[in-house]
Amino acid sequence: MHYDVTANDHGLRHDPFKAIVAPRPIGWITSMSASGAINTAPYSFFNAVSDRPHMVVFSSDGRKDSVTFVEETGEFTCSFPSFDLRERLNATSAPLPRGESEMAFAGLTPAPSRFVAPPRIAEAAAALECRWLQTVPLVPLEGGEAKYHLVVAQVVGIYIDDRFIVDGLVDTAAMKPIMRAGYHDYFTVTPEDRFSMTRPAGA
Repeated sequence: MHYDVTANDHGLRHDPFKAIVAPRPIGWITSMSASGAINTAPYSFFNAVSDRPHMVVFSSDGRKDSVTFVEETGEFTCSFPSFDLRERLNATSAPLPRGESEMAFAGLTPAPSRFVAPPRIAEAAAALECRWLQTVPLVPLEGGEAKYHLVVAQVVGIYIDDRFIVDGLVDTAAMKPIMRAGYHDYFTVTPEDRFSMTRPAGA
């Protein structure tokens, strides 16, 4: 199969794009409005894009509360869901009325951050504390209004549950992180899935 994305003539039941660009890490974004309201939402269009300095991005379909709140206060946290939190992660994607706490709805506990005002999710194995740099409208080739908005931020603090630090390294596989695929599919990893390679000299 080789198809024209503009024509969308793949003939499949659903667009395969998200199933191909997968699995993707989920950023569990918690933001705070200027009035102190807290919003928590999972974003599968999320990733790290730099480590000098540490930077992350997430992309929002429309200007949802997460984008609005981040721009109002310039800060957010990104917690990382593990397999045992899968149902509570899913619950935070519910379309609740503005002002109703997604954390409370999902049975999650806010934990104070050290370097930013929005809390992290206490049950998560790790979390990043971030300061907003810019929001980039993702305008398509053909022009028009951007449907998605890319939030770029710098990481200023990191929390790691000490249980997942082994021999001076973070044991990512032991966290069993949840990752997004296409359709209703998700992935996780275990220590048995891990393999290591050394990059060629000079790379």
